[in-house]
Amino acid sequence: MTPKALHSDHLTSTLIRHGFFTRQGGVSEGIYATLNGGLGSSDDAQAVMENRQRMADWLTVTPDRFLSLWQIHSADVVSVTEPWSHAQRPKADGMVTNQSGLALAIATADCGPVLFADAENAVIGACHAGWKGAFTGVLEATLAAMEKLGAKRDHIRAVLGPTISGKAYEVGPEFYARFHDTDPALARFFTPSARPDHFMFDLPAFIQQRLRNAGLTHVEALDRCTYGEPDLFYSYRRTTHRQEPDYGRLISAISLIPAA
Repeated sequence: MTPKALHSDHLTSTLIRHGFFTRQGGVSEGIYATLNGGLGSSDDAQAVMENRQRMADWLTVTPDRFLSLWQIHSADVVSVTEPWSHAQRPKADGMVTNQSGLALAIATADCGPVLFADAENAVIGACHAGWKGAFTGVLEATLAAMEKLGAKRDHIRAVLGPTISGKAYEVGPEFYARFHDTDPALARFFTPSARPDHFMFDLPAFIQQRLRNAGLTHVEALDRCTYGEPDLFYSYRRTTHRQEPDYGRLISAISLIPAA
């Protein structure tokens, strides 16, 4: 079965191939069904590797060039010049490259996967933007790393893939205070929830605003909620509410196509 992936016309280019993979089109079973790409999950390792090979094939790269990070909810970004093994993957949450034939793959299960491309200057990036990474600067750090490789900020396009929506992301008073105390204007990303002193946090809107504040004029979101579409997406929060023991990871990836 071929993996099912979403895409954005915003990133369409003869130089770029990308996909926001759903959970459909793989071989994993049970709670991981079926396209679990999470190296850190407790799924059968052979199933995960088969799923990742299918995604690599979809992107027309070899599996050894389908690269993931050891994600740590940081603002750290690495520049990719050559493949690494799964065991050697860097601890970071963003990566950039100007090398063709390398797929930058981000794993998420509610956090925001953001893919970046400057097609004119042949530089791409990808980052894992949960609330902490977005709050501490992973988006801006990815843009800065792309510029070091020759990208121009006014040419960079960014697309936010499937992410938990504000309707499904309830947070407590300490979470709200962290944002409000940093900048009272950030209160606009919160609305009161049904529980006293709790709020619904609009992570997708926050990510998009950070990107626009960083100077991007080409920002798009797919507007798909990981929590609300269980047939298509894994969700850490949904798994927690269902008291399941683990969860699969969605993969969002982008690559520069080698010249013919």
